[in-house]
Amino acid sequence: MLEGKNVALGVCGSIAAYKSALLVRLLVKSGANVQVVMTPDATNFITPLTLSTLSKNPVYTDYFVAETGEWHNHVELGLWADVLVIAPASANTLAKMAVGLTDNLLTAVYLSAKCPVYFAPAMDLDMWKHPSTTANIDTLQSFGNILIAPGTGELASGLHGEGRMAEPEEIIAFLAADIKKKLPLVNIKALVTAGPTYEAIDPVRFIGNHSSGKMGFAIADELAMLGADVTLVSGPSAQVSKQRAVKRINVTTAAEMLEACQQNYTDAAVCVMSAAVADYTPLTVAPQKIKKQDDGLTIETKKTTDILKFLGDNKKEGQLLVGFALETNNEEQNAIEKLKKKNLDFIVLNSLSDAGAGFKTDTNKITIIDRQLQKTTFGLKSKEDVAKDICDKIRSLLKK
Repeated sequence: MLEGKNVALGVCGSIAAYKSALLVRLLVKSGANVQVVMTPDATNFITPLTLSTLSKNPVYTDYFVAETGEWHNHVELGLWADVLVIAPASANTLAKMAVGLTDNLLTAVYLSAKCPVYFAPAMDLDMWKHPSTTANIDTLQSFGNILIAPGTGELASGLHGEGRMAEPEEIIAFLAADIKKKLPLVNIKALVTAGPTYEAIDPVRFIGNHSSGKMGFAIADELAMLGADVTLVSGPSAQVSKQRAVKRINVTTAAEMLEACQQNYTDAAVCVMSAAVADYTPLTVAPQKIKKQDDGLTIETKKTTDILKFLGDNKKEGQLLVGFALETNNEEQNAIEKLKKKNLDFIVLNSLSDAGAGFKTDTNKITIIDRQLQKTTFGLKSKEDVAKDICDKIRSLLKK
């Protein structure tokens, strides 16, 4: 859930600042872009160099850099962030946040932020239990800020009790779960197919096509970003999902893709079949490499099972099935015929005659046709943006 997110991490003056190093590392490992902002006191507990090295970004501690005259724009930082996490959040910083005091860069970024704000307090037991701290936390929560509650254990003072900052792993899990539950497709299971299938002729040759899988992978990533639990069935492809939550099943042949779809179709509320599945497979596969002969080579083939039609024939009420049509002639007519014949909710039409569309490209140009034969045509876009358009259509149908 943190892949591609811009995370501003505020670090305050607390012995728990040593945990910030691991927190930064885990955020980066989760795919987030991390910008650390430290209060001046925080630098007494952990060095900016450590957090800069781990975050791969400069660390900001002051409004101005005296040596260069550079100004760190708190407004830009606040607008840049998709998420602001303050960990550790000291009693001093919590008090400043509650009353809007901006005597350092971090509290100024906080007041400028338009994004969700999470704070993980760290302080001694008596400070944590003090009525002023309790009042400040209540005030911050009333503003919509989200508390990541401290744990119980040995404190820096030697006391044992509540006030320990949540562990970095707990913070990451909290963020991911909280972000996901607010997404529009949470608790929706989705099945996506991508790439080509390869149908073996002999141990070294196959029947295949030019599909790279880029479109299917972009759709799977977009669905996952919207909160869906995504299973991606991919034929041979060098593509890698950007979203770690996508469950990938690798297959080679049409028969293997059919089996994987059958195993995952029943529970899927959304099924997007973007793979370029072979229509034919050799009747027999030679056990050894076929040697070149003087005369021609004839390969007998048989039809593969039509995966899209199988899913359409077995579609449950409320299940959404999306197909693709890559055409070279009579594009719209062929797409509408496929839409009806295979019981689809909508079909995505693209034409090889459009420059920049089709196999292996980073762009695509599509027309979406739904069951009511309503057409929406889009201009040439990146496949990531095309995936957004397709997922917007999915979301609109799920709301009905």
